[in-house]
Amino acid sequence: MTPVLWLAAEKESAQVTDWAARIGWVVGLALFVALVYWLMREGWKWRGTLQGDLPELPTPPDETGPARLTMSGRYHGSTTAGQWLDRIVAHGLGTRSRAELTLTDAGLDVVRPGASDFFVPAAQLREARLDKGIAGKVLTEGGLLVVTWEHGDKLIDSGFRSDHAAEHNEWVEAINSMIETNSREGAER
Repeated sequence: MTPVLWLAAEKESAQVTDWAARIGWVVGLALFVALVYWLMREGWKWRGTLQGDLPELPTPPDETGPARLTMSGRYHGSTTAGQWLDRIVAHGLGTRSRAELTLTDAGLDVVRPGASDFFVPAAQLREARLDKGIAGKVLTEGGLLVVTWEHGDKLIDSGFRSDHAAEHNEWVEAINSMIETNSREGAER
């Protein structure tokens, strides 16, 4: 046999795709992703169970008075005060959403379309500050309005970002001024 015929005789056709193996890998990968998602969901529910001692969130009173400030923006979540990675998920506080904030003499009203609304009475407000991050959201320095409030026996930090970040300073001043006034009035009684 001549060398050319010998080379031609040795060549085989290209390997045909093994569809069964490919489908098996795709199904296996899909099952792995589903398992990871399920484990993350169970972890979220477990965190909510561990935080079950947190009382129900206050609702706004019938009469809150005139609005001092209003703000449209995003609610980024709540954490244990001073621990910016310890997210609180009980009572829907872990759900990010759009938010409409209204500050009145009665307190801070947080209306969240598609999530649980909540109200922070003025007596429970502890501090407002500008920060750069809260559980899963990191922004530039001062890009986040963080309001510290007391709920039950726990201090909570709630993070908000206005659609107009220039409003944050005004909110910090107004809330801290309100806290200072309330504490002075409480001391005089």
